[in-house]
Amino acid sequence: MELSVLNIKGEDTGRKVTLNDAIFGIEPNDHAIYLDVKQHLANKRQGTHKSKERSELSGSTRKLIKQKGGGGARRGDINSPLLVGGARVFGPKPRDYEFKLNKKVKGLARKSALAYKAQANAIVVVEDFAMEAPKTKEFTAITKNLKVADRKLLLVLAERNNFVYLSARNIEKANVITASEINTYAVLNATSLVLTESSVAVIDNLFKA
Repeated sequence: MELSVLNIKGEDTGRKVTLNDAIFGIEPNDHAIYLDVKQHLANKRQGTHKSKERSELSGSTRKLIKQKGGGGARRGDINSPLLVGGARVFGPKPRDYEFKLNKKVKGLARKSALAYKAQANAIVVVEDFAMEAPKTKEFTAITKNLKVADRKLLLVLAERNNFVYLSARNIEKANVITASEINTYAVLNATSLVLTESSVAVIDNLFKA
């Protein structure tokens, strides 16, 4: 698949890049995508949820009603789960939600996400550019020139550039990552995928490893 390389003004430079069919042209595997996104979201969970059990509540341990003869359930003290303000039975406890996913499955999921973007013609290739200072206004102008300003945007750089990152940080729908940080969730969550010219080669090398 060949794409024209645009400059930051949105003009065709006359150069073309070829997207590797072994990455962008595969048949997407939905189950691999599901597993990778599930792991990504699970790893982001803090897992600090906690509810108090009966022994952790402060309250009198006096037995409120007699054991038998009342016609109701045995409920003991005021901390009983049967009462309003009482303890919770089998409530959540702090836990780790992370789980293992094989490297090949994660690689297949990322390639599948990129293939979906290629199928949807949602990939734009822009020539490498740098910013001399953090300028949100300048970054917004670039997105307008590339006709991706009104969409969820994922810009993939070959290497980290703090000025570009800081320029995009205040834009709600824009996200900037390096090619080595590319992940299934970020690709699928974006409406438009913008690759810098040199990042295409980095992605190729990333999946050869």
